[in-house]
Formats: sequence, C-alpha cells, structure tokens
Amino acid sequence: MDVDQGISRSGEQPPGVLERLGAIGVVPVVVLDDADSAGPLADALLAGGLNCAELTLRTPAAERAVRAMASRTELLLGVGTVLEPEQAERCAAEGARFVVSPGYDDAVVERCQRLDLPVLPGTATATEVLRARRAGLRTVKFFPAETSGGLAGLRALAAPFHDMRFVPTGGIGPDNAEGYLRTPAVLAVGGSWMVPRELVRDRRWDEVSRLSALAVRTVAAARAQAVAS
Repeated sequence: MDVDQGISRSGEQPPGVLERLGAIGVVPVVVLDDADSAGPLADALLAGGLNCAELTLRTPAAERAVRAMASRTELLLGVGTVLEPEQAERCAAEGARFVVSPGYDDAVVERCQRLDLPVLPGTATATEVLRARRAGLRTVKFFPAETSGGLAGLRALAAPFHDMRFVPTGGIGPDNAEGYLRTPAVLAVGGSWMVPRELVRDRRWDEVSRLSALAVRTVAAARAQAVAS
C-alpha cells in the first residue's frame, strides 16, 4: 500500500498525508455554496501557497465539488463535517485524501480505516482522545478549540498523551494561530480566515490568494520563533 493513501491495516495512520499536512501547517476550512466555484477556489489557494483544504460537507454543493477540487493534484484535499460513513466513502471515490469529523464516531472511523483513508475525528476530552488512541489513531482534531479552553486547554489535554498530535480548529485566526503552531503537540491548525464564506461566494479569488499567502507567512513565523526559543 502507498503510505500516502491512508491508514495501515493495523489502524495506525501512516506518515504520508499527515506529514504533508504538518509541513503545510494550516488547513483552510471551506464552506462552498456553489460547486462551480470549486476549481477556481482550489487555484486561488494554490496561488497563495496553500496546498491543502478541508471542504466541509455543510452545503448541498459540497459533495458535488469534491471531484473538481481533487482534480488539482497539487492540492491535498480532505472533506470535513463528515457525519456518516457513506459520506466518507463517496468522497474518497471522488478523490478526497483525508476525512475530518466534528466528533468521534466509531462507524466513521472504522469505515475510513477500511478505506485506508486518514481520519481526524474531533476530540475535546481525554476520554475521546483515549478512544481515538485505542483505535490506532495518533492524530486527532481538537474541536471546538477556542471554546474548549483554547491553547491552555489543548496543552492540558495533550500533556498525558505524548504520542498524540492535534489539529486544533474552531475560533482560530491570524491573531492566535501562531501560539498554537508553536506548541509541539500541534501538527497543524484549521481555520477559515483565508477562505471566508463571503469572499468565496463573491468569487474574490485574488483576495483569497492574498490571505492564503499571509497564512503561509504566519506558519513560517511561528516555526522560526519556535526554533529560536
């Protein structure tokens, strides 16, 4: 099996997809109202230097847009707000490379494992992290980050789990992303500040590219400061 394709048969996530997410550092969380905007949006993200996206399944257009975004092979495309295992299966068939869920759902995790598809279930408690760890996962989403204690809450949650990595999402933007990114337990952060719904709806692709480039610089600054300290 190509390690970039997902989870090993033992259930543990292999390095490929997750290493790429970690290298990028920030995952744009997209809400798409118009499937015809999928391709131009992918191009705008790539033009700004962001080579990944989480397309949330919150609108009727989302599943129809997966193939168009996934056709940009430079873009590591995942789907988010996955509530049912069938959603994960359909989107994987259209080219999605990873799955994000707002909470821990056994059926979603098990289906992704059968599909060899990396899955990032949402966790906010030690019990949920333990369930994910028992299932063989070593990277999870921390959600909703800011209302679950923010950076202090994440650090407290991560402290007992030295082999776990987190992707905090929810309330993260340019003003607080650096603190999360300097935290060793954080693989990457998720956020929508570079893809606000109104910009995508209005097809303001130059502005999406500009905000994406700023997000890339935020990641670089956070990592440089972490090394310096």
